Amino acid sequence: MGGAVSAGEDNDELIDNLKEAQYIRTELVEQAFRAIDRADYYLEEFKDNAYKDLAWKHGNIHLSAPCIYSEVMEALDLQPGLSFLNLGSGTGYLSSMVGLILGPFGVNHGVELHSDVIEYAKQKLDFFIKTSDSFDRFEFCEPSFVTGNCLEISPDCTQYDRVYCGAGVQKEHEDYMKNLLKVGGILVMPLEEKLTKITRTGPSAWETKKILAVSFAPLIQPNHADSGKSRLVHLPPVAVRSLQDLARIAIRGTIKRIIHEESVGRGGNGLKNPPRFKRRRVRRRRMETIVFLDKEVFASRISSPADDNNNGEDVDEDRQEEEETKPSELKPDPPVNFLREKVLSLPLPDPLKYYLLYYREK
Repeated sequence: MGGAVSAGEDNDELIDNLKEAQYIRTELVEQAFRAIDRADYYLEEFKDNAYKDLAWKHGNIHLSAPCIYSEVMEALDLQPGLSFLNLGSGTGYLSSMVGLILGPFGVNHGVELHSDVIEYAKQKLDFFIKTSDSFDRFEFCEPSFVTGNCLEISPDCTQYDRVYCGAGVQKEHEDYMKNLLKVGGILVMPLEEKLTKITRTGPSAWETKKILAVSFAPLIQPNHADSGKSRLVHLPPVAVRSLQDLARIAIRGTIKRIIHEESVGRGGNGLKNPPRFKRRRVRRRRMETIVFLDKEVFASRISSPADDNNNGEDVDEDRQEEEETKPSELKPDPPVNFLREKVLSLPLPDPLKYYLLYYREK
């Protein structure tokens, strides 16, 4: 049992390793991964394994390996304002990262088979919203989860710009999945033991690209033994935001721009994460057969010309690392929540300040 990249000591080191191995390739995806600590989605007794590049399963709760999620995020080509459907949404970890990119005017829906996992996901989402400073660095598209079998989605449901399925899709369900997409949309799913990206280029035209060799547990087929009838899954309606909510989004956006302009004028970095003291160097290597937990197997990266030019060479080790000039035991101060500080300093009634902060805990 092993992972595609080395284990990290914390969430930032895990992301560093994913970047070194080219699983995270764009700034948007990197920001989303850094903003949400993977360990927050683990049960307390299993958090020691959170920064390993391994899948994790306990009962019905399941997380795919970080390198799988990063490849999925990159393949989805996410942009603000898009609609996203997560089939097998699980803990909500992926949906929350996607929500950071979609922004306040996106749509973020998830379908999960197990009701206990839906409750777990809602608890984790509530914890993120109430306690994470990342919530104030981004405009968040909050995910909505419904219980049901993703193969029984109501035929009158809306179509989506982006769809991900987190279980192995049988060939006979390929067209069903494709029909969930708008024209121009992207579907990412495990199909015939390959993580596959399908782009809908027209009403009946598609482009298909194989990304990774994988083996996921297959989709669970609907069971109609009790009633003999299908239990249709009705996805959440696309809600129109209230004028009050739109005003809050606009005010927070204006304050963020002011903070950024003030910070740039002082040579700072605004609401972005502060630089870390050290960056762990890892070796980049061509992937061999790798086995994850509970039937999820990562075999090998699909070859590309860029891979062939690499010749399996290691990344040069930086032997003059920051540890030589800064003691490794030093830790940076916790990041300052500039948005919160600015809002609390405004000459406004306290109820309005708390509303602008979504009544979040410190």
